[in-house]
Amino acid sequence: MRYSTTMPGSWPTATEGRYIKLEVIGAKNVRVPSKRIPAGIHTSIIVGSTRRWKSTIGVLLSDESVAWDDTVTLSLDVSPDILVEISASFEFNPMLGNGEVVGKLETSWDALLGHGNEPFDISFPPVRGVRPCLTLKATVLHSSDNRGSALLDSITEPEIARETDAGHERFATYVTSKTVSYLNDAIQHFQSVLDQCLVGHPDRAEALTNLAWARLEGYIRNDFQDIDSVASLFREALTLRPEGHPIIHYPSTTSKEKITAYIHEAAHLCCELLPLCPEGTYISSIAAGANGVDYVIGECNKLSVEGSDEGIHIRRVVLELCPLGNKHRPRALDKLGWALSSRFEQRGSTDDLDESIQCHREAVSLCSEGDSERDDYLNNLAASFWDRFNHQGNHHDLNEAISLYEESLRLRPVGHKSRDFPLDNLGNALFTRFNQRGGVDDINRSISLQREALTLRPPGNPYRDYTLNNLAAALTDRYDKLDVSEDLNEAIDLYRDSLQLTQHGHPRRHTALFNLSSALSSRFTKTQKNEDVEEAIRLCQESLEALPSLHPARYFSYMWLQVAYLSRYRVQRKSADLSLAVENFRLASRHPTQGFPERIIEAYNWTVAGEQHGHGSALEAYSTFFELLDAHLATRSSAISRREAATAFRYAQSLPMNAASCAIRRNHPPHAVELVEQGRGQQWSLASRLRTPLEDLTSASPGLAHKLSEINKRLSDAQGSTGSADRTAADRAAMQYRRLQEEWGAVVAKIRDVKGFSRFLLPPSYEDLQSAARHGPVIIFIASQYSCSAIIVPTSGEPHNVPLPSITITELKNLKDRFARAIREASWMSLAESRTDLIVLSRTIWDAIMLPIVNVLEHVLKLRRHSRIWLCPTADFTSIPLHAAHPFLTKPDGSGKEPCLEDLYICSYAPTLSALVRSRQLMKKRVPPSFVAIGQGQPRAGESKELLAVDSEIELVRKLVPATVNRTTISGDVQQLVPVTVNRTTISGDAATRAGALRALEENNWVHLACHGKQDPEQPYNSHFVMKDEPITLLDIMEKDIPHAEFAFLSACHTAVGDKETPDEVIHLAAGLQFSGFKSVIGTLWEVNDAYVEHVVKAFYENMFKGGVMDCTKAAWALNRATHAVKTKVPLEQRMVFVHIGV
Repeated sequence: MRYSTTMPGSWPTATEGRYIKLEVIGAKNVRVPSKRIPAGIHTSIIVGSTRRWKSTIGVLLSDESVAWDDTVTLSLDVSPDILVEISASFEFNPMLGNGEVVGKLETSWDALLGHGNEPFDISFPPVRGVRPCLTLKATVLHSSDNRGSALLDSITEPEIARETDAGHERFATYVTSKTVSYLNDAIQHFQSVLDQCLVGHPDRAEALTNLAWARLEGYIRNDFQDIDSVASLFREALTLRPEGHPIIHYPSTTSKEKITAYIHEAAHLCCELLPLCPEGTYISSIAAGANGVDYVIGECNKLSVEGSDEGIHIRRVVLELCPLGNKHRPRALDKLGWALSSRFEQRGSTDDLDESIQCHREAVSLCSEGDSERDDYLNNLAASFWDRFNHQGNHHDLNEAISLYEESLRLRPVGHKSRDFPLDNLGNALFTRFNQRGGVDDINRSISLQREALTLRPPGNPYRDYTLNNLAAALTDRYDKLDVSEDLNEAIDLYRDSLQLTQHGHPRRHTALFNLSSALSSRFTKTQKNEDVEEAIRLCQESLEALPSLHPARYFSYMWLQVAYLSRYRVQRKSADLSLAVENFRLASRHPTQGFPERIIEAYNWTVAGEQHGHGSALEAYSTFFELLDAHLATRSSAISRREAATAFRYAQSLPMNAASCAIRRNHPPHAVELVEQGRGQQWSLASRLRTPLEDLTSASPGLAHKLSEINKRLSDAQGSTGSADRTAADRAAMQYRRLQEEWGAVVAKIRDVKGFSRFLLPPSYEDLQSAARHGPVIIFIASQYSCSAIIVPTSGEPHNVPLPSITITELKNLKDRFARAIREASWMSLAESRTDLIVLSRTIWDAIMLPIVNVLEHVLKLRRHSRIWLCPTADFTSIPLHAAHPFLTKPDGSGKEPCLEDLYICSYAPTLSALVRSRQLMKKRVPPSFVAIGQGQPRAGESKELLAVDSEIELVRKLVPATVNRTTISGDVQQLVPVTVNRTTISGDAATRAGALRALEENNWVHLACHGKQDPEQPYNSHFVMKDEPITLLDIMEKDIPHAEFAFLSACHTAVGDKETPDEVIHLAAGLQFSGFKSVIGTLWEVNDAYVEHVVKAFYENMFKGGVMDCTKAAWALNRATHAVKTKVPLEQRMVFVHIGV
């Protein structure tokens, strides 16, 4: 049916030589009858039955408007009537046919020319409820105005174009009428066109697309069944489109049956489509709308979450479709986080876990307080934190998990359909915290929450096995730690119920198997019924069969299998069971995809079992523990976080000494030295890796040396960045640091392949460590539960073990406490009062500890008197002034006093042998001497009491340091003394600020520091020197790298005493200065009395610069001479307080 419009005016009687200039300006309310998405819109002018003109294809905007500004000149000689047509094109030029007709309007020249040379609108019949509207402008031209213009010829259309148009017409009719015969006609027309467009034909892609759309619409309406053929047509059409072509066939509805592959494909196509759709266009609004990307996102979110690579990839694709501000972004983030967590559970990759937390964090941040899905996102974020705690052992993660679970539970009150999830999860997290801290309230509440969750998960609930398992685990732990006897049998029953719900092939069956095994082993230990342990072993073996070789959960199968074998060995004493237990210790502690904390615990238990049962693998167990702890601490980016990680295993702090004792008992003293060094001072060892001299490596492999140097710098720069208060930023920094650490490890592995570098940065061998004794023996003091002894490392040859039978570890602890009390009491005494307690204790040190060592030094090693020795104490030995050992006896012949240790030898301390070796290596770097004396006796108000003698001490030091000294220089093999000028400066009063003092430390190689020193017993890295404004902390000092530094005298309190939690890490201010580059340091073990310190300082520097020589290796001798010189002026405890550390 045709529509006509009558306009004012009449057709002119004389038309010869007249033309009309028709401007097609734009259109509004343009809708396609078939609802198919157009590439653009064009208009046509049909005169008579001939199509005379077609406009360009204009882009349809999101408001359903089009702009053309096309102009055509037509003769008025042909016919008084014309037909204006609006059509939708599904291609940009060239186009097959004319597309789908949006509207036709029959009008006349008269009607067009009746608007006085002004733009006007013409309306078309309604399409889907609105009338399309075309804006035109018509102007009459005479022949003289149209010179040079050619008359438009008729547009000739080939057969396939006409057949395509017929297909469009039938297809539109089918959509509006729902009559299937029209669909069949459309498909027949489109198939005929495709048959004529063989492979290689320029219009084949369009022909494929038209046929595919017709079939797709039929499939959607259940009038066509074969969806696979539809997808194939679209795929072939897509392959024929050039890269970046703006028409992407978007089969959003192919996911009608939720076929996963089609949904995935649709998501990928969306990612390709969106960048090709200009913003503000109709195709962009459709692509991003409810029937486009939103639809695909929704369908993707309905798919089950998979931890496979492909499952994670599609979640990333969906997230790409959800930029910031998109309403689907929180759910897309949550799904990706969930998928990453699933892959972590299968493979144990920390990167997956960290990224999962990032995704869940962002999802929570995008949800307002009242959002209906917030509780889900909180729960999932908490689960990721809990997983990371179990994998990495960071207590912040556990605390955050519990806090988030608590919030999630508040959002799901009693009666909420999903309350069971936070109940179960919070119960599990509290049970984990009970294992860490032993809080009875935590385990009781955990069991209560799990019981409530179980009532909400009746038989038939898909998660019932979870809660049965978790409740049983909590009951088993309460039995193990609190001996609640009825808990164990209930736990076993619950585990059996859980196992029944997880038949063969169930993804959680392995958990039910090894957990039931653990409870049966516990019952066997109590009842010794053989059937329990036999079943326990069989269950663990079955769990191993169910898991791939690198699945993280295999660790638990190995662990509980070890427990079963060891339990049976303890009852039946069959050596085969002990061997099997040890093999599973080995497999569990070395399982690569399990986190370090679990493996460290297993290695520790291995050492205990090895010692208890005298197994030959005990030394291997100790080495494994140290290697795992070292690798675990290396993942932490700051000194403080490394110490926190180490103190989580404080129950194992005696292991270095136990390991050394084990090696000694097995007659292998060199290995004892290696083990005690490997297990002690790990904080310094890890930090010093980034400052390893690379000169030798540069000669052998300059490329690797440069690469390692660059990574060392990046790691050094990144240290401490994870301490940010912003947990999200801290997580990102930690992830970056760990990746850098992995990159570092890869480079170090390549370096070890270089000839001569096979042991590069591996724990040092005895031969490496013996270089610490180049200038005198090093004595390592071992305090173990098995025995106390000393190992003397001589300048050459095998080490000497010196048993100390007169003292036990308990007596040593008592000696330490008595010393601390005696020092406190002595501080209140006058100079004239006798220090009886100190004398008795010094005699004990001599008799029980030092005399057996001196006997070996004198009679076995033939060490000359006044030679240098280095003391390397461990455990409680670190809190005893070993250098002050004194018999306080008169010689039998009455000729004088028996010599004390410092009469016999010049004593120094070494925090570790490696620290001493490193200081010796750095001695090669000598620069002209510069001496700074820093004094701060008047800190800011409220910080500390005033030190009245500091200014006079600084002035005294200034006078004692000579202006010119002799320095040793080396030319080839020749050493000679050369006179040099000393650059001397002092900083005191208001100038002795934190910044000023740190700058002075960096700019001078000799330092005297007089001020308050404070040891922080809770956090030793916060130990500090008090300055005028802010303190200089141990961390401040550690951050400095001063390889040219030589000597520091720390005239301050508590500068050489470590913390109580980790005494073997020797974390104190003097050790920090040695680490930063100072080779020789005078420190203090307790408080320094301001009234006596000047006497010691004066005597020290007089001896230090005797002969006009400035040599930091003289410091130990100078201190020895000074303490002898001031005996009548300084009380015993104030002479003992000073110790020398270093070369």
